[in-house]
Amino acid sequence: MIEVEHLSKRYGDVFAVNDISFSAQGGQVTGFLGPNGAGKTTTMRILTGFTPPSSGTARVAGYDVFEQSLDVRRRVGYLPENVPLYRDMTARDYLMYLGEIRGLKQRGARADAVLARVGLSSRAHSRIRTLSKGMRQRVGLAAALLHDPQVLILDEPTIGLDPIQVLELRSLVKELGRDHTVMFSTHILSEAEQVCDKLVIINRGQIVAQGSPAELRAELARGSRVLVRAVGDVESLRALLAGLSVVAEAQIDGDAIIVTPASQADDPRSALAHAIIGAGYELLELRPLAVNLEDIFIELTRQSQSAAPATPEAAQATLQEGSEVSA
Repeated sequence: MIEVEHLSKRYGDVFAVNDISFSAQGGQVTGFLGPNGAGKTTTMRILTGFTPPSSGTARVAGYDVFEQSLDVRRRVGYLPENVPLYRDMTARDYLMYLGEIRGLKQRGARADAVLARVGLSSRAHSRIRTLSKGMRQRVGLAAALLHDPQVLILDEPTIGLDPIQVLELRSLVKELGRDHTVMFSTHILSEAEQVCDKLVIINRGQIVAQGSPAELRAELARGSRVLVRAVGDVESLRALLAGLSVVAEAQIDGDAIIVTPASQADDPRSALAHAIIGAGYELLELRPLAVNLEDIFIELTRQSQSAAPATPEAAQATLQEGSEVSA
């Protein structure tokens, strides 16, 4: 339902988003994950028709976001990070007003239905300024759902909420993923792992990985750094491992050794275990460092930063993204 191919957004000579490609399918929640300033909000603004791309293509529900912007907007529900609300209106009146702008029929029935879906029926006639931040986020989500869109794009929807509100909103987003194509932007790693069926990780305006959380764990475990812990002199063990052909670097970390493999395409653990045991050490622990989503994210962004050329354009892109929009 969302198809992005070689999409870029330039501000002069600066790339906020640089040649990214990914897709998001119906019936699942796709997480768009990256640090602040990575390019998430810029991408979402392109997908919702607020910002034109500089190059590449993006299709939402089968429509081109640039050539068929109005068709895209009819089929997309967008919840921005900072929800624009008329605070002196009641929640229901606000939705009725939006429904009139959209030319919806049976606006009252739709407003009541979406308020019920987001759990705000009891506060339908409360003025928005009297609602908590979590409830205002739900009003914004109800507005995004009002026209029954095929695609929902949610930009950092849990920012500023208390823990209970975060849990409630995550549960609601996961439920919405059954009936809609949901793209969910966040920089909170645990949130992405709990809510999303697929992850697209972006850093410095470029996609560094995509797949399910399980797929990313399996992929990175094959070529990630490995933690080794054994009984014996740590320095001697480090020297042993550093001399192996499968090892690029071995560093002491407390009572353990962090091994960087020589090839990202190979899993060095078998060779490491054979060498350690063969040298008479008692092996206590041997595991890839990227065992959870946080480790995966740190490892991937570390790799992308070390691989990226240190150009002024790359630095400016990060600054531009952070100053233009809060991603």
